[in-house]
Amino acid sequence: MSRSERLLELIQTLRRYRRPVSGQRLAEETGVSLRTLYRDIATLQAQGADIEGEPGMGYILKPGFLLPPLMFSEDEIEALVLGSRWVANRTDSDLSRAAANVLAKIAAVLPDDLKPKLEGSNLLVPRAFSELEEVVDLSLIRKAIRNEHIVEIGYIDAAGVETERRIWPFALGFYDRVRVVAAWCEMRSDFRNFRTDRIQRMEPQGKRYPRRKAELLKSWRIAEGRDGSSDTANI
Repeated sequence: MSRSERLLELIQTLRRYRRPVSGQRLAEETGVSLRTLYRDIATLQAQGADIEGEPGMGYILKPGFLLPPLMFSEDEIEALVLGSRWVANRTDSDLSRAAANVLAKIAAVLPDDLKPKLEGSNLLVPRAFSELEEVVDLSLIRKAIRNEHIVEIGYIDAAGVETERRIWPFALGFYDRVRVVAAWCEMRSDFRNFRTDRIQRMEPQGKRYPRRKAELLKSWRIAEGRDGSSDTANI
């Protein structure tokens, strides 16, 4: 285990405790000697970690400490790269740029020995196969979800019939061949899933819907019998 990974494990171990924990117990959990444990705590404190305590009294990590990028493990770096590449290839242009910016910011502050692992990751994500054309900018849908805003849409159903809907969008699903907005539909007084390629127009109403999006998502999952992993791409 590298020193960076060892320090990360120590931070994560400290996060699990709400009360001071002895140095001996921390040493046992992280698999190092007590002397090494004391040295690692001093290193973390010098890097800005708000760890209080002393030998014989125990140690506690105060809330609010954010891990610097140098504390990422190799697996975490690969997860960041893979996730960013997925977002870049499978979402809208704004999120794609945001994903590239995230990787650039991480690369700028990583230590030299970890940069090759970020830049040379062999975990690849193919582009999503889709011949669908979307009229509505997905970033506007994401903004409506983020702000919990009601929107009006013109929607063409599977039979080719266009209807006017007022909806409360609370989730956006990205699938291989289609993107889907989960929303409460005022016209149906029920949850509905709307394919984004069938939305012909969208007009934000500038006001919040009366329920929180987390509550709507929970109710939607119960109503649909979902655990969050179901495929809605056939709607």
